[in-house]
Amino acid sequence: MGNAMMTVRRHLVRPVWWLTAAIALILSVGGMAPAQGADQSGNSVEQGTTPMDEIDLSSPQPGQVVIPPSEQPEKKRFPFFDDTTVKGQLRTFFMFRDNYDHSINEAWAIGGSVALQTGYLADRLRAGAVFYTSQPLYAPDDRDGTLLLAPGQDGYSVLGQLYGELKIIDGLFAAVGTKEYDTPYINKNDIRMTPNTFEAITMYGKAGGTDGSPKWRYGGGYFTKIKERNSDSFQWMSVDAGATAHRGVIAAGANVDWKGASLGVIDYYSDDIINIGYTEGKVALPLREGASVKLSAQFTDQRSTGNDLLTGTSFASNQWGLKSDVVLGPSTLTVAFTDNAKGADVQNPWSGYPGYTSVQVKDFNRAGETAVMLRGAYDFTSLGWTGVSAYVLWVHGSGVIAPNYNQDETDLNLQWTPDKTGSLRGLSFRTRYAYINQRGGGSPNMQDIRFIMNYDFPRP
Repeated sequence: MGNAMMTVRRHLVRPVWWLTAAIALILSVGGMAPAQGADQSGNSVEQGTTPMDEIDLSSPQPGQVVIPPSEQPEKKRFPFFDDTTVKGQLRTFFMFRDNYDHSINEAWAIGGSVALQTGYLADRLRAGAVFYTSQPLYAPDDRDGTLLLAPGQDGYSVLGQLYGELKIIDGLFAAVGTKEYDTPYINKNDIRMTPNTFEAITMYGKAGGTDGSPKWRYGGGYFTKIKERNSDSFQWMSVDAGATAHRGVIAAGANVDWKGASLGVIDYYSDDIINIGYTEGKVALPLREGASVKLSAQFTDQRSTGNDLLTGTSFASNQWGLKSDVVLGPSTLTVAFTDNAKGADVQNPWSGYPGYTSVQVKDFNRAGETAVMLRGAYDFTSLGWTGVSAYVLWVHGSGVIAPNYNQDETDLNLQWTPDKTGSLRGLSFRTRYAYINQRGGGSPNMQDIRFIMNYDFPRP
């Protein structure tokens, strides 16, 4: 019976890819008129990645305020205590993956996080901490590998963030300790139960952005260790990348936004391990009321450094990509293209991969691989379904170097975030489905199903 059901599922899913173009056409027709409450951002960024115009080296924390800061109208007597906030999030996540070889990864976990951040002491120093946990609800021993739990399908708990932050001047800060960071190649990659966090000493700030002036965000630092998303311990950045030597990563970058355009550059250097340079530019062009187009371009250059301790030999690779997001009322239509050099796979050792064709399961970042993505998204708020949105996408990858095979991926995503002012405020629900077809080697396929519920504790 199990084999028969698996065969039926494969035959049902196999035609899904050609529906992408048809659905995209339907969405474009339905989106010609602007809709009140529709998402006008044109954002087609895959979950777990960070584009340059969204870099954040400050203090991103999960959830909403559980215990709000003091709201005294007069000057606070003790800002360190009066401005202290506590945040919390409950998360449950089910994942099922049927791999190419028909092995199964499956688990259902529950957990979340509690975050505390103090106010400033003497208007200069504050501290923060975040506790994370993930515990099994259903976790067969022979189906390990979802990354929802620790290896062996075990639960884990960890103090993933513990840091101090110094305000040097208004708009310029320094931090030391363990915390979250969001940059293209070092980020939290929060697509399981808990995010990546990093041990580092950093400096970051913002400038401009008033009276029509350019808005700058910049920062950098030295990253020594990483706590992977399903781990309760920190290890050296170089070890996490795959080397045995202990090395950290020096990173520095900046992004400027001005009049609908942005440009950012960032570099990551790990001695004897790898050097990664990344740049990305975007420009937004309004078409008419309720319609706009955003054009994006990216380039990554990677190469080994020093004694080549990552692979034992020198390597070099690069990737470039183009993307167009067209917003038509409640619809967003996306076309993206990426091309990887033939020298080596493009690596992402410490984060989600920022390539425009990186999707739910596959990154399409193998040596010599080119990929094209078509994506159609729709916000159903205009139809009376407040907070409901969906997208479908298809990625076609080709040109990989033998003995690897080409592959396609089709994703379906449905998300519901109830009204923030109603009885369900703080809740969000998401269903994700991916089908990957390998072209060659018998043309096996893979399926990936995910159900996620988050509850951000609202203000009392």
